[in-house]
Amino acid sequence: DFVAAIGEFMGTTMFLFFAFAGTQVANIGAESNDAQTTTNADTGFSPIVLLYIALSFGFSLMTNVWIFFRISGGMFNPAVTLAMVMVKAVTIVRGLLLVASQLLGAIFASYVVSVLFPTTFNVRTTLSKGTSVTRGVFIEAMLTAELIFAIYMLANEKHKATFMAPIGIGMALFIAEMVGVYYTGGSLNPARSFGPCVVSGVWDAEHWIYWLGPGCGAVLAWGFYRVIKMLEYEMANPGQEASSKHEAAAEQEAVEADLADMTPKKEEV
Repeated sequence: DFVAAIGEFMGTTMFLFFAFAGTQVANIGAESNDAQTTTNADTGFSPIVLLYIALSFGFSLMTNVWIFFRISGGMFNPAVTLAMVMVKAVTIVRGLLLVASQLLGAIFASYVVSVLFPTTFNVRTTLSKGTSVTRGVFIEAMLTAELIFAIYMLANEKHKATFMAPIGIGMALFIAEMVGVYYTGGSLNPARSFGPCVVSGVWDAEHWIYWLGPGCGAVLAWGFYRVIKMLEYEMANPGQEASSKHEAAAEQEAVEADLADMTPKKEEV
C-alpha cells in the first residue's frame, strides 16, 4: 500500500503538472484577468483555448495512466478511487491512502506550476456566468460518469485490449473537458479543484460541487455497471475476444448452448 501511495502521489503530480501547465499556456493572452480561473470568462469565449485545455488534460492523463498503472492503478482522482472501492478492485484502506496521495499530489503540482511559470496561475475551477449550482452539479456528475464508466469497461474488465485502456481513458477525459471546461471548469476530479484552491488561497462558494458532482458521477457509473454485469452483458455481443471468424462462430455457438441449457424444458408425459 505504501508503494502504491507513493506512485499515486507522483502520478497525480505529473498528470496535473502538465495539465495545469498546458492551461497556463492556453491562457497566456488573459494576463489582465485576476480571477485565476481556468476559462477566463471575463476575456470572452475562445474555442481554441478550450481545445488546448482539453487536449492538455486528455493527453496528460493518457500518458501518466500508462506510466503509473502498474504501480498504483493510475487513478489520480478521488472519484475514480471511490468507484474502484465500490467494485472491490481496491480495499478501503488502500483507497484512503490513495485519496490522501492524490490530494497532496494536486497541491504539489499546483504549487510547482504557480512558481515555475511567469504567467498568471489561471487553473481554478469555477462556474461560468449563467451556470447555476444545480446545473454545475449535474454537469460534473454526467461528465464524471462517462469517464468512470470508460475506466470500468476498459481497465477493470480484463480483455485483449486492456493494455490500450489509457488511450480510451484519456479520450474520455478529452471529450468531457471539451464539454465541461467552459461551464464548470471541467473538474471531474475533487483533487484537481482542491489543489489550486489551497495554493491560491481562494475558496469559491461553489467549491463543494467539485466534490459532490464527481462523487455522484461515480455512483451513477457504478450503478449502470452493476446492472449490465447482472444482466451478463457478455451474452449480448459475443465473439469480441475472437481473433478470427471461426473463433467468433465457436464462441457464438457456446453462448447459444448456454442459453439453451438455461431454458426450462417441458416434462415429458
